[in-house]
Amino acid sequence: MSIKNPIALIGMCACAIAVHAYAADGEVEEVVVTATKTEKLLQEVPFSVNVKSGQDIQDGGIVSFEELSRTIAGLSVQNLGPGQSQVAIRGVSAGQIVRDQPGVKEQVGVYLDESVVSMSLFTPDFDLYDLNRVETLRGPQGTLFGAGSIGGTVRYITNKPQLGENEKSFEIDFNTLADGGMGGHVKGMTNLALSNNTAVRFVGYSTQFAGFIDALFETGGTKKDVNSGHRSGFRAAVYHEPNDRFALSPRIVHQTVSVKGFNRTEVFNLYGNPYTTTRPAVEFKPRQQYLLRDELMEDDTTLVDMTATWDMEAIQFTSITSVMNRDLLVSRDSSALTGSVTIDLDYPEAAVLIPSNLRDTTNFEQLTQELRIQGAIEAQSEWVAGFFYSDTRREYGQSLPTPGYDGYTDLTLGPGTVAATKNGFPLPDSPFNSTLPYDIEHMALFMEYTHHVTERFRLTVGGRYYDVNEQRTITTGGLFANGDSGVVDRTASDGFNPRILTSFSLTESLNWNVQVARGFRLGGVNDPLNTPACTAGDLNIFGSFQSYRDEYLWNYETGIVGSWRRTTFSAAAFHASIENLQVTLDAGSCSSRISFNVPEARARGLEFELNTLLSEAFELSVAMSKVNSVFEETVFAESGDILGGVEEGNRLASVPRTQFASTAKYTIPREVFGSARLYVSFSMQYVSDRITQPSDQVPGAGNFSSGLPYGGATGSEVTSVDLNLDSYTIMGFRLGVVQQRWETVFYVQNATDEFAHLSFDRERGGRARLGFRTNEPRKLGVVFRRNF
Repeated sequence: MSIKNPIALIGMCACAIAVHAYAADGEVEEVVVTATKTEKLLQEVPFSVNVKSGQDIQDGGIVSFEELSRTIAGLSVQNLGPGQSQVAIRGVSAGQIVRDQPGVKEQVGVYLDESVVSMSLFTPDFDLYDLNRVETLRGPQGTLFGAGSIGGTVRYITNKPQLGENEKSFEIDFNTLADGGMGGHVKGMTNLALSNNTAVRFVGYSTQFAGFIDALFETGGTKKDVNSGHRSGFRAAVYHEPNDRFALSPRIVHQTVSVKGFNRTEVFNLYGNPYTTTRPAVEFKPRQQYLLRDELMEDDTTLVDMTATWDMEAIQFTSITSVMNRDLLVSRDSSALTGSVTIDLDYPEAAVLIPSNLRDTTNFEQLTQELRIQGAIEAQSEWVAGFFYSDTRREYGQSLPTPGYDGYTDLTLGPGTVAATKNGFPLPDSPFNSTLPYDIEHMALFMEYTHHVTERFRLTVGGRYYDVNEQRTITTGGLFANGDSGVVDRTASDGFNPRILTSFSLTESLNWNVQVARGFRLGGVNDPLNTPACTAGDLNIFGSFQSYRDEYLWNYETGIVGSWRRTTFSAAAFHASIENLQVTLDAGSCSSRISFNVPEARARGLEFELNTLLSEAFELSVAMSKVNSVFEETVFAESGDILGGVEEGNRLASVPRTQFASTAKYTIPREVFGSARLYVSFSMQYVSDRITQPSDQVPGAGNFSSGLPYGGATGSEVTSVDLNLDSYTIMGFRLGVVQQRWETVFYVQNATDEFAHLSFDRERGGRARLGFRTNEPRKLGVVFRRNF
């Protein structure tokens, strides 16, 4: 079953949930957020903010950032494999960014409390247990949050250690996937009051992810559930308040993720396809792939931070120091990629079948320091100002171990070929190697000032001066590489991002807001194309792209936020004008990606957020966004042809035009079942169609021909793929039983077993492998919770 357009069922109501909290009498409680780096009631924030409480996340069974994004209007996450997801807000997207583009910067900033944790493509997907809330700040947040927030900012707000409280909780989950494996998790929290002014809070978790992709192997047979994985970690925080003016909160967060394979469902593989005659022909079934080597993704993340606050009556001082270290490995079967180049080089057939393993490694170290002061001038105004500094070092490298390849190289291309192309890299049998150390230094000064012009009218003005310097050194070696030797590239930028906000109280419970704000994203330099692997045509098209400029965005929005009895709601209309949008394209046979600038693009849309308690027992939330984001200028290649679908009026990639989410929860009164309370809930998330990169909307883009005669196939056969990622709908049901401090929940996720295409992967321009990333099938599970 698949509902392709549930909007038709409910009309064109543009609705979404911001936050819900109810007092015992069912009236709306006030919700405090820190979206402006000061504590404010949600209704007083003068721009569009979505808040998901920890209870919302728990009730929805949400365990990942991608699942969370489906329930938030305007927030989208393109799944590019485990640990590799691209975040966009309000349709502001560069298109697909993949693991071998370390220089591309993120468009959405992600914070864990006050600490920056975002990283282009590899933003960590932290466990969501014991969160207080998640704040999604839409529109550029360049004034308070900096260069990584041109589209917006997402903030995970954890529960802090509580003075004078001793409490514990734990949660156990068991689940199984349709035609997949078994999974589950164990999570727990403890809060201990060590003294009257000191408390510690510890959260630990271990999760086993069930696999659901089956791999056909060259050696024969099928290995089931190859994309199973594991996530474990902890958060340990201390809160110390020696007096009523000063407080310290040190913390350490550690998380490891290990996934044994990728959620890729293939439609073509050099070794497995329906065209071969001298080797077995293969017709792929859903959720199948073809491998010569096992695959793996590992992520080890450690964050240490310290927050200090000092209340000096007239002003408040805050210092946030954080250090984050990450070690990442993406190890994938690149046999088809290496084999496709091997055919081009006219090696013996035995060389084409050598298993090959592309290993992408990243070591990421980041130090950040923010100093902030804030205060108020009587009851007429308040202000916040600060200094931000970060030093980021990112060591990125690739190797392509292919045992036995050196012998075939010297045999075919002549003795000494391997030695002549190594360029100092010692690893044998690796036809491609690279090291790309990055050093990025970022400094900023920021301030926002709010003046209460009248009792009902507030005006906020702010700005951020930034200075960013990036240095990258590239060294490559091996037969497939260019032999770059310590080439140094530098990128520098400085400027000023202003913001103006107005807020007018129409009534005591309804505010009207207007915002004009500017965002910024640093440019950079493309990695050199792997020219030995390029066809002459692709080298001509993509070879001229080297550097790309800074990206700027002006956002204009107006909206309302309010509450009435048992209902909270907000609405916004926005228009974002983008200059020098950084767009990414696959460089075909070169097995490379390039980024380049589109002079003009725009995104505009509507959001409206609603949550209501229809009765004492029935709660309903609805979420929707409508976004239209397109190029406003055409980009031409040197040949005069339109470059990769970047044509005026064509849509931007990776974001849906419509997202819709709804949750209905009915609680059966305790008196019906004695001391137990039962509840049932239904959830639905709809995501409309998308494309992975701009070229996917060009007529004929889905027709792929390898051009490689292999296994009896001529290479001229055409594999036709629909590159439009169809809309999909995910439904879920939950039945909960609450008795005293125990809660038991039985659940079904993806109840209709929707098989969705989340993004498309074309390896070496489609000459080696074609496949889609896909979602989890139907999941059945049970959760046990206990609070002490």
